[in-house]
Amino acid sequence: MDIKVDNKTIGAGQPPFVIAEMSGNHNQSLERALSIVEAAAKSGVHALKLQTYTADTMTLDIADGEFFINDPNSLWKGNSLYSLYQQAYTPWEWHKPIFDRCKELGIICFSSPFDETAVDFLESLDAPLYKIASFEITDLPLVRKVASTGKPMIISTGMATLAEIDETVRTAREAGCKDIILLKCTSTYPATPENTNIMTIPHMRESFGCQVGLSDHTMGIGVAVASVALGATVIEKHFTLRRADGGVDSAFSIEPQEMEQLITETTRAWKSLGCVQYGTTNLEKPSLKYRRSLYIVEDIKMGEVFTKENLRIIRPGFGLPPKYYETLLGKKVSCDVKKGTPVTLDIL
Repeated sequence: MDIKVDNKTIGAGQPPFVIAEMSGNHNQSLERALSIVEAAAKSGVHALKLQTYTADTMTLDIADGEFFINDPNSLWKGNSLYSLYQQAYTPWEWHKPIFDRCKELGIICFSSPFDETAVDFLESLDAPLYKIASFEITDLPLVRKVASTGKPMIISTGMATLAEIDETVRTAREAGCKDIILLKCTSTYPATPENTNIMTIPHMRESFGCQVGLSDHTMGIGVAVASVALGATVIEKHFTLRRADGGVDSAFSIEPQEMEQLITETTRAWKSLGCVQYGTTNLEKPSLKYRRSLYIVEDIKMGEVFTKENLRIIRPGFGLPPKYYETLLGKKVSCDVKKGTPVTLDIL
């Protein structure tokens, strides 16, 4: 079930594969985009993700009706869809320098294509894998086009029903994709922990027989860490240099120091999973001596009996286990015993 991408392995036997999503946080500056790449690599991420589209491939240049964002709760209220995508898109001529910088720094660069021309363009850059964004999960022609490359696909599932996910996964597999990773996602920006429902992760893994991760739009790192405990193998987070710098996605993006913390804590969570284990581990064996056991707490002469006054359950653990306490009360000792002696069978 492991998936190889370039020289990296994604799977349950590896630390979580962490993706920094640049999106529009470059604020239309290539210099800033490259600085984001460098900060992401320095923070320890495994991959950086772009989005490949233009305003014209996304929507129509209409600034009213359903093409205008009036939702009072939206970060992008007051924009037309077209103007929003003009602000957020990553110029296609920037892709190669960004891909090259990622390669120099040892991290994977890939993208979410939003139409077939974007897939062809990304193929010319030898993109090693692809992401299908949540809003495109029902675009089955796009899914087929990406799947036909034969490269691994990460599919975000925000808003998708179980039936829609099933249709998309079947379509991708039938079109030639062997390696699929689904991401649990909540398509609100930002998302709240209460609306994230990461208990879906193990159910999704069992339902579709593939790896499952998290595309996380919540603030902070707690949800990402918790998702690892439920089996997430991939964590995707929007990433920026500083939220204060603004940008279309900055409000729900994390900064370099937070990304470092996310990587540290998700790796710790992954390491803690281990396996089903009872009893003493090798590292715990030295601690056994600090268990309670039976000890003589007053000097006793041969032939005297154990009483509540001369026999106690105390630390350390070199005597018989406490479960024998009641059994030994009233029993005789076979020799003189000094205070501080652990009770063993040879003094009974």
